[in-house]
Amino acid sequence: MTQGFPAMSGSLYEPEPPREVKPFWRRTGTVVTSAALIAALFGGVTGGVVGAMNAPGEVVGTSSSPVALQSSSTLDVSAIAAKVLPSVVQVNVVGAQGEGLGSGVVLSADGRILTNNHVVSGAQKVTVTLNDGRTVDAKVVGTDPSSDLAVVQAVGVSGLTPATFADSDNVKIGDHVVAIGSPEGLQGTVTSGIVSALDRTVTVPGATRRSNVSYQAIQTDASINPGNSGGPLINAAGQVIGINSAIYSPASDSGQAGSVGIGFAIPANQAKQIADQLT
Repeated sequence: MTQGFPAMSGSLYEPEPPREVKPFWRRTGTVVTSAALIAALFGGVTGGVVGAMNAPGEVVGTSSSPVALQSSSTLDVSAIAAKVLPSVVQVNVVGAQGEGLGSGVVLSADGRILTNNHVVSGAQKVTVTLNDGRTVDAKVVGTDPSSDLAVVQAVGVSGLTPATFADSDNVKIGDHVVAIGSPEGLQGTVTSGIVSALDRTVTVPGATRRSNVSYQAIQTDASINPGNSGGPLINAAGQVIGINSAIYSPASDSGQAGSVGIGFAIPANQAKQIADQLT
C-alpha cells in the first residue's frame, strides 16, 4: 500500500494500506514557500526559520566509544550535546527572495561544512555562525540537488571540531537519538527522541517544479522544525547517523509547519559518500 504525504508536488511513501492524505509545508533554505510543502527545510526564512554531514574519512573520525548511555532506557543528552555542539553551525543565506537559515555539520578543522542543498539553493551570499558565536563568510563549493546535500567552506577559520560519523547501516529502530540545529533561528537547540522507523522513502519538491528529490530516510520523533535542515541526528555515542532534512507537519495554507514528531534524516553513509564527491 502506499501512504502519501504530498509536499507541494512531492510525497512520502510507505508500503501500507491507503490512508487519508494530509497537507504539510515545506521551506527552502532562502525562502518560505507559501504552499503545503515540507522539506525539512528546516531552512527557512527570516522571521521564523532556520534550518551536514560527512567528509573524507581522514577528516571525520569514526570513534566507537559511547558518550554516555546511563542505562538501557536513559540517554545522557547533556554529555552528547557537550561533545557535538562545537561541530554544529548555523548557515545563513541571502537570496533574491529574502533571507533564510539552516544548520550544518563541520567536516574539517579548516571549515568544510555539510548541509542540505535546499538550505543554500539560490543563495547570493552565505555566512556561517560558529558555535562560539563568530559569524564568518562562506562559499558554496559543491551541491547535489538529487540527494539534497551541499558542502560549503567557511573562510579564514581553523581549529574547528569535525563531527564524528557512525555507520548508519547499524542504526536500529528504537535507538536513542539527539537532534541539534537552529530551529526557528534558535541556534544550538538540542532535542531528543528515538529512531521511529528506517528506510522511509521520502520525496519532496526539488529546485524546480518538475524536479523531485527522493531518498531512503531515517524517521525520528526527536523534535525537528524549520531551521534544523542540514543539522545532525546523533546517536548515543555522539556520532552523526543522519542529516536532518524533512518533516511531516499538517498545516493550513496560512500557518507555519511545526514538529508533530515525524521527522526524517538522510542516512550518514549516503551523506558521507556524496560529501566526498563534492569536496
